[in-house]
Amino acid sequence: AAAMILYPTWYDPVFDRLCTLEEALGQIEAAARAWREDRAGYVATGMALWKRRHLQQFFGRQRRLIFCASAERAAKKAGATGRRLMGWGACDAPPGAAAMLRIEDGFLRSLGLGARLHVPLSLVRDDLGIYFDPSRESRLDRLINASPALPAGHLERARDLIRVIAGAGLSKYNLHGAALPPLPDGHRILVPGQVEDDASIRLGCPGEATNLELLARARRENPGAVILYKPHPDVEAGLRRGALAREEALEHADVVLDGVGATAALSVADEVWTLTSLLGFEALIRGLPVTCLGVPFYAGWGLTRDLCAPPARRQARPGLAALVHACLIDYPRYIDPFAARPCAVEVVARALADPEACAPARPARGLLARLQGLRASLPGLRG
Repeated sequence: AAAMILYPTWYDPVFDRLCTLEEALGQIEAAARAWREDRAGYVATGMALWKRRHLQQFFGRQRRLIFCASAERAAKKAGATGRRLMGWGACDAPPGAAAMLRIEDGFLRSLGLGARLHVPLSLVRDDLGIYFDPSRESRLDRLINASPALPAGHLERARDLIRVIAGAGLSKYNLHGAALPPLPDGHRILVPGQVEDDASIRLGCPGEATNLELLARARRENPGAVILYKPHPDVEAGLRRGALAREEALEHADVVLDGVGATAALSVADEVWTLTSLLGFEALIRGLPVTCLGVPFYAGWGLTRDLCAPPARRQARPGLAALVHACLIDYPRYIDPFAARPCAVEVVARALADPEACAPARPARGLLARLQGLRASLPGLRG
């Protein structure tokens, strides 16, 4: 205590202020992790052009990333240089190549939609699988299986983070959206819509796999409930597939929450029914019961009601704090929105709670986002 707490003065370079030892250690830990994981360098493939700058910020501080359009060429380059092979999402390495590191957005991502090309403040790096593919083990699976053995201090840190997220109303994209419409009284079930061709649905929904099927089952099993349907923001923006005509949704839902943000929708819900939406995880953080028709990363651990069988490897029974530590502290990497340096999750949470702290997307990216929406709406352009 004397040497590390009482005697020194600690400084936070992100917010330019004095800070506690624990806050300083969070920054040091993030920088050390980045050095350990990235010092050999990477060859990346399958990365959209607009993502490359922030991928360099996340993973190229030790050795600059090399980008290759062809997975085969990237694998050869990685083998020749001793670098790790990196790809986006659920991609696989070419035959005979070294294992692929898979990159995806984290769960506290940004102040704005990824489909509108707002840059992320968190990414995950998975050396086993990827969190949205339940058919094979992911690094997140291993972290959650090990999480019940976390020390008390780690769990207290996760509880503090839960309080910050719930208190500040944080979500993946942190969109505030429209005001809530008048709602009927009764037991309210929030049903979040999803992007129907999203990989988490393609890989994690053996039964119902569309927004209409989800709504129909929620109504069938809860005939007396007030069902609130919240369309996915990417779909509402016309950037991804999965739109339901309003009259279709109202065949099963009592209210359609057009344009309403995730936090506002959760604040009036008594429970959540979902396919694989991250909003189910956000509901758990807020203490709401969650029913899953698919197999999202947070299902199968004893914290959700699961209507299809989760993978047998999900044996652990973590508490909420242990789950949050695995999902939001151990699994993702974070960078601060000011200097794009490695940082702790608490820094990103604080920045996202202050909208002026996170820079908006560059104007030129708006055209790219609209082109992506056109591509999503025309089956012949997808692939």
